This record gives sequence, structure tokens and C-alpha cells, in this order.
Amino acid sequence: MYLILLIILAASMLLLTKTNIGKRALMLPMAMMLQANPNTNVTTQTGAGQDLSPEMKTYYNKNLIRYAKPLLVHGQFGQKKPIPKRGGKVQEWRRRDPLPKALTPLTEGVTPDGRKIEVKAITAPVHQFGDYITTSDVLELTAIDPIINDNLRDLGDQAGRTLDTVVRDIINTGTNVQYGDGTKLARHLLVGGETSGNDYITVKMVKNAVKTLKRYLAKKKGDSYVAIIHPDVAYHLTEDPKWQSVTNYNPKNWYNGEIGKIEGVRFVETTEAKVFHAEDLTAAGRTVTVASYTAATKTVGIDEALTVADAEALVGRKVIIDGVLYTIETATAGAASAAKFTVKETAPDGNPPAKGDIVYPGEAGAKGRDVYSTLIIGEDAYGVTTIEGGGLENIVKAKGSAGTADPLNQRSTQGWKAIQGAVILTDAYMVRLETTTEENDYGAGLN
Repeated sequence: MYLILLIILAASMLLLTKTNIGKRALMLPMAMMLQANPNTNVTTQTGAGQDLSPEMKTYYNKNLIRYAKPLLVHGQFGQKKPIPKRGGKVQEWRRRDPLPKALTPLTEGVTPDGRKIEVKAITAPVHQFGDYITTSDVLELTAIDPIINDNLRDLGDQAGRTLDTVVRDIINTGTNVQYGDGTKLARHLLVGGETSGNDYITVKMVKNAVKTLKRYLAKKKGDSYVAIIHPDVAYHLTEDPKWQSVTNYNPKNWYNGEIGKIEGVRFVETTEAKVFHAEDLTAAGRTVTVASYTAATKTVGIDEALTVADAEALVGRKVIIDGVLYTIETATAGAASAAKFTVKETAPDGNPPAKGDIVYPGEAGAKGRDVYSTLIIGEDAYGVTTIEGGGLENIVKAKGSAGTADPLNQRSTQGWKAIQGAVILTDAYMVRLETTTEENDYGAGLN
């Protein structure tokens, strides 16, 4: 049977390969014969509704993970603890606090009471994430590129960035924060882009964070603490003469994205490091200007116009006026000099909003400047959970798999899903160092 098919195929090739039309005509039957080969990139099915073979599933799952893995930066330093199948959607971690020193001398012949172990339970929910793309039958038959592998690359990139962001956003909620060199008390006071006084990262700031970890008895991961840093921030450190490139000390086990070390901290670089970004205050501009202030009602009149959409979007937002952080409680649309908003906070004595003051968005640094997080991490600072058997999975559905939803077998889909969760275990074992850079307007949509 197979011999006859091969003879027919060979004869067809002799007749058809002389023309481009003939070459394209051969693609579909060749793809059907090659489907069982786990190393092929062809995705065409021999019949509507058929699924990929187990070998093909394994092949594509491995490739999806291969594309996603380099982007899984934040999860690599967490304490891993999978939830077993049928183990629920919440993981429980048990944290043991260090025992105090035993400074009371023992009495001869008397057994001391001993000490009870203090164990604290910490729980973390897990959630399922995923997405898919749809491919038409026409595209599958006419496209030159291998569709599934191209899709796989894009989906793997998306999955990696998604799962990394889930962990990143959780571990960036810690309260062990150092704003700039430690003299600033809040994010909205951090300065950037000025001729002097900028809060750009320095080696001294890193040493300060390390000192904090040591004071709280945070253990190192191996022989060093580790840090996750954005490229916009990293170059401030890499120019220091004490900086060691990773190629110079060549560790046995490189971390994903590792670039070098300084002052006992190994740094991992990623564009997915957290950036605190403040959106423009209105559709027409980044800032507005104070026209008037009524202390009794905490009402700020502004020179600019506000549309109804602008006013609705302002409610609940933070703003900075003359260095003071306020929360907008209500906003009223209106023409220039008629629009206004009220704030929740009472203005400090002697420093109320005044005519001509610029109102900046307040979710980031001074004047709305972007603020970058650099996490400096010790052992057991946070945990990362997954459900056993619920790891990253590639899912391919052939044309016709949707039944009556695809009556003409016109659509196939390819997607991914995964279960992910994270939790801070010991806040003191991780310092979030917040600084600015010369760069600005990184963009919330990118982070």
C-alpha cells in the first residue's frame, strides 16, 4: 500500500515540479503524509475534527515552553510549591520564624521547658490564564511560512510575559521599600530629568538595600543576593568600576537574563521589570493648571476644559500639586476655567494649591516621572505556585473541531493555558528599590 503511494507520489512529482503551480499542488498531500513525523512543522489535518497525534502534542508543548521560558524571570527566585491534582485552588505555605537566642544558663540536672515552634500559615490563590489565535483554512493552504510554529513563537512569547507579569505584580506589592537613597519618604517625591537632585540608582543605594536585608537576617541565594532590574536602570550600575560582567565570573548556573554583579548582588535584566507609570490627566494633555482653590470644599478650579469622559476618568486618580499628593474625589466637566475637581485630603498649612500651580499625574514620581522598581531578593522572600498537571500547555484545534460552530471547516485555532499564583512569604527578605532614570514615559501599556 505505502509502496504504491510512494510510486504515485514520485510520478506526480516528475510531472508537476516543472511549474510553480505543480509545486504548490504537491504541498497538501505531502503535508498529510508527513503529519505523523514529530519533527515536521506542517499542521494540515487529513480529516475534519482530527486532533494532533500525541507525538506532535509533545513536540509543540516543548517548543511553547522553550519560547516562553526565557521570559519567566520573576518566578525563578521564588520558592516553588506545586498544588497536587484535585488539591484545590489555594496553596498554603508554612513559614517558620527564627528561634530567639537561648541566653538563660541551664541549671544542673534540670530539664528546661524547651520552646514551641512558631509556624505561620500563608495562603495564595492560583488562577488560570490563556489565549488563542484563529487561523483560516485559506491561510493554511496558501501561506508559505509554517503556520503552527510561527503561531507557537508568538503564543510562547505572550505566555511567558503574561505568567511573568502575574508573579511580578504580586511581589512588587511588598512594603519593604527604599525610595531613592532612602531619604525620600514616598514615590511621588522621586525626581528625574532635572539638572541636579535626580534619584537615579547608585551603588550606594544597592549597598543600602543589602544592609537592610542583612539587618533582617535574610539569607543569600547561594553566595549572593539577587536583583531584578530594568535595562533603563541597569546602565547606571554597569558603568561603575566595581561592576563585574557575568562573563568575567562565569557562574556555574546562570539565571535567566543575568548580566553581572556588584556589592554581593547578582543582577538579572528584563524589560518586564515593574515600571510605575502615570497616564495623562486628560485626552488633550498630560497636566492641567490651577485657576483657583476653595479650602472649605477642597475644590480646585482649572484653566483647561474637561470633557465628560475626562471628568469620569479623573475620579479616584492621584495628582501632585506643588509637591503634595492628593486623591481626586469628584470632577466636573466644563469649558476652560469652568471645569473643576475636589480632593479628599486637606491641604497642608501654608501650602494650599495656588493659581498657576501645575497639576501633575500622581501615580509615579515628581512631575509624573516614571519610577522603576529594582527588586533585591534574599532566600525564601516569596513563593510561586502552580497546579501539578496544569502547567503551560499548547492547544491546537483542527478545522471542523468546533462542530456546528464551524460548519464549513474554515477555522482552526491554536492557544495556550496555564495556572499561576504567587505570594510574598517574608516581606523583610526583599527590598524594592524605587528610582527614576533619564528615560521617561515608558508607557503603562508596555508594562
